[in-house]
Amino acid sequence: MSESKKVYIFGYSGHAFVVIESLLDAGYSIGGYFDFNEATRNPYNIPYLGFEGEVDLKQIVNSDFVFPAIGDNSTRQKLVGLFEELNLNQLTIVDPSAKISRTARIAGSTYIGKNAILNAQCDVKKGVIINSQATIEHECIIDDFVHIAPNAVLCGNVHVGSATFIGANSVIRENQNGLFRTR
Repeated sequence: MSESKKVYIFGYSGHAFVVIESLLDAGYSIGGYFDFNEATRNPYNIPYLGFEGEVDLKQIVNSDFVFPAIGDNSTRQKLVGLFEELNLNQLTIVDPSAKISRTARIAGSTYIGKNAILNAQCDVKKGVIINSQATIEHECIIDDFVHIAPNAVLCGNVHVGSATFIGANSVIRENQNGLFRTR
């Protein structure tokens, strides 16, 4: 694979705008965006390339990167499935301001936002969003297609199940029952 720094975005609204700024801050270029319709507002002047179900993605993307810039967990899951089916190059995006432990593991098509913190021995699966200023403490497991909203805090050893949404300013403590499991 070439040393491409071009990314194609899927979705082009609020969450995509945040992702685009992180990409640009990290030195990537945006090749274009795919969505149901062309956006009436295009603040980054990115070319509209059509709806992913109606174009030849493999031909357009070639060996560049793709990223599902969509906040909805189920839509993001469908897109990642399509990326895997077409064997497209998925990217993990970590905003340059985020603080990530050297022992954290982060899977593809995951976004780590501005000033987010991911501490020791965390395991973040594919298609996850960890939004601005979220804090994920030691040894947390974040399953596939989770969305953690801004300023949420997960204390150590929390296990978040697939497709869970954790709201803004939430605090999830260790040893809590409910949607979250601890080890």
